[in-house]
Amino acid sequence: MWFQLKNPERVISPSLLFYKDRIENNIHGMVSIAGDADRLIPHVKTHKCSEIVELQLAQGISKFKCATIAEAEMLADAGAKWILLAYQMVGPNIDRLLALRNKFPDATFSSLIDNEKSADDLNELGIANNVIFNVFIDVNNGMNRSGHITDVSLLSLYRYITGLSNIAFAGVHVYDGHLREPEFSDRKLAVDEAFDKVLPLFDLIKNHTGNSPMIIAGGSPSFTVHALRPEVFLSPGTNVLWDWGYGDRFDGQPFQHAALVLTRVVSKPTAGIVTIDLGHKAIAPESPIENRFKLLNLPSYTLIGQSEEHGVLQVTQDVWDATQIGDVLYALPFHVCPTVALHEFASVIEDGEVTDEWKIVARKRRITI
Repeated sequence: MWFQLKNPERVISPSLLFYKDRIENNIHGMVSIAGDADRLIPHVKTHKCSEIVELQLAQGISKFKCATIAEAEMLADAGAKWILLAYQMVGPNIDRLLALRNKFPDATFSSLIDNEKSADDLNELGIANNVIFNVFIDVNNGMNRSGHITDVSLLSLYRYITGLSNIAFAGVHVYDGHLREPEFSDRKLAVDEAFDKVLPLFDLIKNHTGNSPMIIAGGSPSFTVHALRPEVFLSPGTNVLWDWGYGDRFDGQPFQHAALVLTRVVSKPTAGIVTIDLGHKAIAPESPIENRFKLLNLPSYTLIGQSEEHGVLQVTQDVWDATQIGDVLYALPFHVCPTVALHEFASVIEDGEVTDEWKIVARKRRITI
């Protein structure tokens, strides 16, 4: 079995495992689908780890996307020079963005804008400090989480932003994470329909500047759809670790599961019940209980309860008889991104051996800034 460790005694439980060769394979797959590493702007929220950024840099990826100031600082520390904060800066984070620029003057930082007030706030800070802030217009083409809706006022927002003295328009950001049809043909139809809503903005910008805008579109589900548009930059995230939720849902994405959580049997409190040390402090609990993880080396079970430190499994009598206290199990998360954020470090696995330990640096909300 690819996931089993030769030396599991070196790993505490519960503990995050990163399989390095599979991560490198997934990065290669991302580049292959994109056709050129320069088209990729992978999101680091999935792994929050400097060493994975370094692996991506080694394969020619030079642009990155993140969601927090801490993730941006981690990226710059790891050597990234082009960083998009795919988030709108509010409150103290506006000043933190300025501090980030001052700490890493050789890096280019951008953030998102979807309204005039946020543009004004950023512009005023720019005027006060004699700096120009780079922004991407964030477009809501159906997800209804952030971004400006695709009506005629979207064109007005572009005109407003380009009239501000200390704001530099860098491009357009379109995230369509709500489109998750399992079959590629259905997913492509939905993604294309949503993308078409933004075309008037692209046309306006081209007519205004004489150039096509930089367009960053999609995430992991729509990655293979937007890859068919040569003018679009791509921002997959989960693909680098590839969890159960995406792996079982989308066809046409040849990625390998590269992150697991090692857990151990801690109790057999009554016949047919096995308890493991995999509570919701160690694996993302936002999914329905039956979908939170998949144990790769336990033949039959049902997760019937989960608390902070415990996962309670119902098993058949033969499985209960064969299971021993201390047995090592390997859990594939349904949603790997928030699972990674629950761990301070990951044990790095190569050829079944624990070879290193990588810190999940950007799980913090603040590193130094």
